Amino acid sequence: MPSAPTVLEPATDPTPERPGTTARPRGYVLAAAGPLWAGLMALHGWIPNGFGNLGSLFQTMLPWTVVAVPVLLALAAVRRSRLAAVTALAPVVVWAVLFGGTLTDKSAGGGDLTVVSHNVNEANPDPAGTARALAALDAHVLALEELPTDSVEVYERVLADTYPHHAVRGGVGLWSRYPLKDVAEVPIMPWTRAVRATADTPRGPVALYVAHLASVRVHPAAGFTTGRRNDAARALAAALRAEPLPRVVLMGDFNGTSRDTALAPVFSALRSVQAEAGDGFGFTWPAAFPLVRIDDIHVKGITPRSSRTLPATGSDHLPVAASLRL
Repeated sequence: MPSAPTVLEPATDPTPERPGTTARPRGYVLAAAGPLWAGLMALHGWIPNGFGNLGSLFQTMLPWTVVAVPVLLALAAVRRSRLAAVTALAPVVVWAVLFGGTLTDKSAGGGDLTVVSHNVNEANPDPAGTARALAALDAHVLALEELPTDSVEVYERVLADTYPHHAVRGGVGLWSRYPLKDVAEVPIMPWTRAVRATADTPRGPVALYVAHLASVRVHPAAGFTTGRRNDAARALAAALRAEPLPRVVLMGDFNGTSRDTALAPVFSALRSVQAEAGDGFGFTWPAAFPLVRIDDIHVKGITPRSSRTLPATGSDHLPVAASLRL
């Protein structure tokens, strides 16, 4: 009896495509997102500050760019793409290169000059409490920014016993255990936001600068507005270049981070105490949940020994401290 003929069924695709479409490898577009984001992180210094000052904004938030990784991994899981999951880890590698050393404790002992910088906040509800907290730190020098006119007397009175020497100009001031001379305003803005003085320390003179650069804003139409701040930074950089003393301490609220290329004129010739002698990122603002380090201390001709943020006061910024070796 002859066998029944074999009928060959045409091959079928379990996920047939709609007419007019072509096959596309799963997750290839998503897989490219990780390396592209990693490239932006690695080349952050090349991001232009054209419309919206996107370069400065990206550089300011650079430590947080790694949060894109869990987002990319979640999208890869939804897309069921192993390739996208693997490439999503590229930003982790770049982040580790950029910030791996930041997470190590580089502090050491042996400093002979302790300085503290603090934006005390003009809306501070308890200036006397903030002044007492600062006096208890037992630093050699205090640099205060955003001093409200009606509270200067409070800071002067509370700090008088600890700091016999001080100079206040506009909204910034210096308090010192050592005599201050050659006190002068540094013209970085139409109103006073920077002061320079010479501290007569037991190891010789040190130029002290306290500065509060202009604030930045984020607007839906204009983006990240930094023009006034950048102008102030260039003026401050010019003053620092003209400084005759070999040892310099710059303290203040810079409304930007040391990685912001727009602030390179100020920081390029100085050493960051947090980068060289700190432990972690040392974020300072906002005090309730610090996200960025815009309050900082930089030096020239001086060796950083330790750097740290201090407990919150009544301000919306955290104080920062540095131990230095002259």
